Amino acid sequence: MRALLFQTYERISASYWFLPSVMAPFAALLAFVLIQVDLRLPPDFYGHSAFLFAAQPDGARAVLSAIGGSMIGVAGTVFSVTMATVVFASGSYGPRLLTNFMNDRGNQVTLGVFVATFVYSMLVLRSVRDAAEGAALFVPNTAVFGAIILALGSIAVLIYFIHHVPSNIHISNVIAGIAHALLDEIGDRFPKDIGEGADDTLTQAHLPDGLNKGLDERTAGTVAILAARSGYAQVIDDVSLMKIAKERDIVIRLSCQPGSFVHPGLVLFTVWPARKVDDDLHDALLATVALGNARTPAQDILFLFDELVEIAGRALSPGVNDPFTAVTCIDWLSAAFSELAGRRTPGAFRMDDDGVPRIIVEPHGFAEYLDHAFGRLRQYAARDRIAGARFIEALTSVVGACGRRIDIESLRQQKAALLALAAEELPEPSFRPIAEAAERFDRAAAQAAARRL
Repeated sequence: MRALLFQTYERISASYWFLPSVMAPFAALLAFVLIQVDLRLPPDFYGHSAFLFAAQPDGARAVLSAIGGSMIGVAGTVFSVTMATVVFASGSYGPRLLTNFMNDRGNQVTLGVFVATFVYSMLVLRSVRDAAEGAALFVPNTAVFGAIILALGSIAVLIYFIHHVPSNIHISNVIAGIAHALLDEIGDRFPKDIGEGADDTLTQAHLPDGLNKGLDERTAGTVAILAARSGYAQVIDDVSLMKIAKERDIVIRLSCQPGSFVHPGLVLFTVWPARKVDDDLHDALLATVALGNARTPAQDILFLFDELVEIAGRALSPGVNDPFTAVTCIDWLSAAFSELAGRRTPGAFRMDDDGVPRIIVEPHGFAEYLDHAFGRLRQYAARDRIAGARFIEALTSVVGACGRRIDIESLRQQKAALLALAAEELPEPSFRPIAEAAERFDRAAAQAAARRL
């Protein structure tokens, strides 16, 4: 249930309807409150001020009609501009970046402010009465003044929106936004993960072979929990998973990661011992994984790497030929791996509060992430002199942050692979800067390795 709630929250956060739907009722409530205030104030409360006092109902109607009509017109324009921005981003940067623009609070708040001002103005307009058929004349002066304040605020929001849209689609800001989300995710995930980490060598000896060696579930006394439908794993509820494992006194092996595509027949969990698996446990485990039609950045750190790689790959395509955008992506990737290199990779075994192994995961380490990002970008960077040289310079900048020789070796493998591919793709004059960058990498790697002896 928690996984479904979190997935619903993420979907609402990426929608354009939620904030306007929330702000409109609040505007209606504000209109009702201010009208009630005006009903209780004496007619001469504001004196003879021309600014606060609408002497005639026609004047109040004119003001409210002008504000309401202009707000709904501007709201339509804002929506059109927002949709044009989303289409431009999808075509220029890649369709997977649509989620980033849909999550933008600036666009959502702007649309909500104009809708709320329109709703407020219409409700206040309805309360204005002429002195006819025995009814007393009523002009809600306070509420009309509130509409003017909201209109001025809407103008300020419009000015912000005009600045926000071009700033939001600037490629440097797009890349920086993805990179900051990636850095935050690295900070949150490493070394903390599901439960408390454990020493793999000590814990593995206490687990059945089917869980840590992949043997036949029947001989190991384990049961495989299969996916019931198809989709991408958008949310995995680690808290509920640990709670289930502790309450049922079982060990669970998690066979999927956020962002993995699953389908009926694919193993999601392997549970030991088999005798404790029943229909309730089966359903409870499946409920900890929320599936969707697309990957999202909520828990999927690889998705953030993929977005940067996609932007860089598109920039280096022959139709675009923009190596400096690719260099910006490579720069931020180097920042991410410098942060990742200084952190401990969580172990595969997760412990509960009592120190009992409950969950087995398949964590990715520095080498896996490096190959996922730089490995996929290598084929594009090897064909461009500027991007290729910056590729190796980025690896060199990460060397200094590495605290383990194995991480330095992973960087050296990526350097060698790019160097070999660039030697095939580029003529000698274009290849020379990449070779010189590789020599600088070798010197930096040798010095870093010597410091860690």
